[in-house]
Amino acid sequence: MTKAERTRQFIVKKTAAIFNEKGYAGTSLSDLINVTGLSKGCIYGNFKNKDEIALAAFDFNKDRLSAYFENKISKIENSVERLLVYPKVLRNFLIIPIWKGGCPILNTSTEADDTHPLLKKKAASALSSWQDRIAVEIKRGIERKEIKADTHAMEVAVVMVLLIESAVMQTKVSESTSELNIAMGFLEKLIRNLEA
Repeated sequence: MTKAERTRQFIVKKTAAIFNEKGYAGTSLSDLINVTGLSKGCIYGNFKNKDEIALAAFDFNKDRLSAYFENKISKIENSVERLLVYPKVLRNFLIIPIWKGGCPILNTSTEADDTHPLLKKKAASALSSWQDRIAVEIKRGIERKEIKADTHAMEVAVVMVLLIESAVMQTKVSESTSELNIAMGFLEKLIRNLEA
């Protein structure tokens, strides 16, 4: 890796949390300078503009979140138990460092839907990819006879993602986990009802 590549990686890694917490519009050049300790010239010598940094930061945040779940899921064999990782983890998302600031997909979706077409496209792609991964897991469970054969994989995947993201949003806004616990309890029942 070249020095320029290392510097770009450093900038993305350092600014990712700021973009997730403050959003694109709320993140200033001063924030980028403060969190990286680099000059404006150094930052913009490695990235064309704030847009380019924000897009890379979104990818970084999304990839970290995906890797976090994948690491936990990959240690489990049974498909139903693998799906149950989502509500188990999310009951505690407020105290998990990777979730500081909330879900990057949700945060970006709500901010960029009308204001930033490139970030909106990335968020839509991330949601679609997440739903696809869940649907693949459900199909795996059907093949392994762990999940009922008549389960509509994509329907369940879409409902799971919608339930998760809306519960995270409400928890962030209300700063209360009571609704989150209700939603994750419901999600656990939904997943358990898939069992063959």
